[in-house]
Amino acid sequence: MAGKAASANDNIGYTAAQLGIDDLLAAIPALQGTALVSEQVAQVDSKDMCFDIWRQLALRCAHWLALEDVSGLVVTHGTDTLEETAYFLQSVLGPAKPVVLTCAMRPATALLPDGPQNIVDALAVAGAEGARGVLAVCAGTIHGAQDVAKQHTYRLDAFSSGDAGPIGYVEEGRLRLLRGWPSSDVGAPALLRKFTAATHWPRVEIVMNYAGANAAIVEALIAQGVDGLVAAGTGNGTLHHELEAALLDAQSRGVKVVRATRCAQGRVLSPSGARLPDSDGLSPVKARIALMLELLA
Repeated sequence: MAGKAASANDNIGYTAAQLGIDDLLAAIPALQGTALVSEQVAQVDSKDMCFDIWRQLALRCAHWLALEDVSGLVVTHGTDTLEETAYFLQSVLGPAKPVVLTCAMRPATALLPDGPQNIVDALAVAGAEGARGVLAVCAGTIHGAQDVAKQHTYRLDAFSSGDAGPIGYVEEGRLRLLRGWPSSDVGAPALLRKFTAATHWPRVEIVMNYAGANAAIVEALIAQGVDGLVAAGTGNGTLHHELEAALLDAQSRGVKVVRATRCAQGRVLSPSGARLPDSDGLSPVKARIALMLELLA
């Protein structure tokens, strides 16, 4: 969204994080006269997202959400880690007002950039009566933080909510809802306080199952003092027997282990007596965030 390329014909060879938020908003004629307050919290390629930026972003969101005359927030964000930031913010804010993340698949210098329309749509959602929770709006589709995931490398509608389906659509500034908004969480502020007070996060890594997977990576991570592991299993969270044995050993040694699936849709359904707990439907990257917050709490 804030990226720039040397040519209007180049949609992939751009440099991210070049335009400030005021420049982005000033370039959208549809926003002239709209009551907006903008703030530049960070300016970073989202592939380089880090815990320090998450801390600052969460604190600034909490600040604005606490003001009575603020109806909702829009956060512009790169597409690469948007789903992780959305899930993190939902976990530590659980807001009763809407916090809408939006993005762009094309740079601002593109012949037909998609960022301006996504911002306009996100503002429509942020100002909608009854809207709440952390949401993502891209290509006219409204996703919830729990389910949203980037599923395509290039096309404009790169995000999906999997088999849960989107919350709704933005059509010419009007919302068509398909299901309810995310639930607010009164316990989230306590978690936010613990997160912002922490000097470091627990270390949680993701290991993937694949043909020929073995124990080597798990053993190396244990030797480095890892606090938690998320296993991105095949199918219904299945694991190569060598990898599974290593994860069970890690669990017995006090490392928290959670089993997810590398499949884009569906969730791990654990049989009775499963020795490794499942991620309760979260993708590996979101299960990692949930586990870090659990260990922090």
